[in-house]
Amino acid sequence: MKLHYYTSLVLAFVLIGLIPEVQAQLIGQKTNSITMDMRPVLQLDMSTANQVEFVFNSIDDYYAGITQYGATVLKVSATVNWDLYAVGRSSGTNGPAYWDQQMKYGTDNPNAIPNIPLSCLELRQSRPNAGAGAATGPYADYSHPFSPSSAPSGSNSIYVNNGTNQAPSAQGKYIGGHSGTSGVSGQDFLPGGSYLNQNGANSDFYYVIDYRILPGLPAIFPMASNENASSFEDLVSVNGDGSFAQPGVYTMYVEYILVEDQ
Repeated sequence: MKLHYYTSLVLAFVLIGLIPEVQAQLIGQKTNSITMDMRPVLQLDMSTANQVEFVFNSIDDYYAGITQYGATVLKVSATVNWDLYAVGRSSGTNGPAYWDQQMKYGTDNPNAIPNIPLSCLELRQSRPNAGAGAATGPYADYSHPFSPSSAPSGSNSIYVNNGTNQAPSAQGKYIGGHSGTSGVSGQDFLPGGSYLNQNGANSDFYYVIDYRILPGLPAIFPMASNENASSFEDLVSVNGDGSFAQPGVYTMYVEYILVEDQ
């Protein structure tokens, strides 16, 4: 019995060894080439009202300004290093650096002008910009508290590029990331990721934006300044006379731009 069993095992072993050799002669081999195309993805989700309104109808409103809290929420998802910045824009009917006048009130006054600078709009972001280590200007982002009317600073004045596609420079303000490519994580960009898996509202991928406009009295918009707050763009500084804003209805829009760091 043992011998028979042993013989059977040997025969089985021989057959098993022969089967692959026979199959190898009957079956050809082919391969499929598989390509994976991983494209960079940048996604900016924005929650905001269709129109954010500022109605100045009291002396206190002119003196203290009006703040719209939490008017815009920005949520970022990206597979690459990224920068996020804001630009003040208009249709350019009064020039690319000024609000569009839709309606005017009252009689004409030689000192009442419709050229209200876009930079009079101030932004405040809910958390500091963690990717602004390479910034060279006095204000790397819009995280500073709004300045009182008695001490204009330009710290929150929105960036205006006069209708071009020019991003803020190293001296300007970014919401996330900054100008240039230092190649060091956290220096002038924020790394890829998403608010969905980065602790949501407590992450560098989630920003709540407040807006403020402070006309002053007369309405010269003392907070308006250039990119790095080195010069003011209020009506008196620009015109050098007694100019003030003509009462009326004005419109502009804010463009938020998310780009791959470059």
